[in-house]
Amino acid sequence: MGNNTALVEARSLMKEYAAGARVVDDVSFTIARGETLGLVGESGSGKSTVARMLLRLVDPTAGKVIYDGRNLLTTSATELRAMRKKMQIVFQDPFAALNPRMCVQDILAEPFAIHKERCGKDRLAEMLGEVGLDASALDRYPHEFSGGQRQRINIARALALRPEFIVLDEPVSALDVSVGAQVVNLLRELQKRYGLTYLFISHSMPLVRYLCDRVAVMQKGRLVELGVCEQVCGSPCEAYTRELIGATPEMRL
Repeated sequence: MGNNTALVEARSLMKEYAAGARVVDDVSFTIARGETLGLVGESGSGKSTVARMLLRLVDPTAGKVIYDGRNLLTTSATELRAMRKKMQIVFQDPFAALNPRMCVQDILAEPFAIHKERCGKDRLAEMLGEVGLDASALDRYPHEFSGGQRQRINIARALALRPEFIVLDEPVSALDVSVGAQVVNLLRELQKRYGLTYLFISHSMPLVRYLCDRVAVMQKGRLVELGVCEQVCGSPCEAYTRELIGATPEMRL
C-alpha cells in the first residue's frame, strides 16, 4: 500500500450531459502514493467517466481534481501538458488502443515524440523487455500479436515517460482468464518496481480483491461503499456490493 500521502484526489465530482442526465453524482475519494484503488460497479455506473475526469480527458460539471496538491481544473494548458507525462491510461480493448498502421517501434516512440523527447531503439527494446516481450517485436504490427501481447505493448507505451499514476480501465476484461491473470501479475510487478499508483477499474470483485488495497463501489453514478479491500469484499455493508461479489466467480491468480 501507499505511504498515505494523497497523490490523486476527487472532490465532489459531478458530470451531467444533455437533458440533465447525471452520470456521476458527488463522488469523492483519494488515492495514496503507491496505492491501488479499485473502482467497481456494473456497466453504466460511471466508473470510466470518473477516471477520465481524473485525467482531464473529460471536464467535470462540478467538483475538483487534485493531483499532487494542484487543482488540475485550474492549471494552464502548458502546465497540464507537462503534468500529463505523470498520468497515463491503459484501455480495455488492447487492439483498438493500437494504431494498426503503425509498427510497435513507432507506437512506443509516439509518447516521446508528443513531448518532444528523444528516444533511441535501445530504449524501446528495453521497454518491451519490461513487459516480457522480445525486441524483435519492434518491427511487427499489432495484428501479428495475441490479445495478451497487445495489452503488454499498451502497458509498455503507458510506462514510456515514467509516469506516477496509471488508470487501468478494465485492462484484462477482453482477455481469457489465464492470459488476464498473467497481465495482472505483470501489473503488480511493475508497481513494485517503479512505485506506481493505480486506479484499477473493474466489474470483477475477485480481481479487485487480489490487486487492490482499497475499493470504491459505484452504483448509478454515486459512490455507495469505500474501504479496505479485504473488509469490503469480506463483509460488505451494501446489498449492491454483495450482489457484485456474488455475480463474479472466484478466479485462480
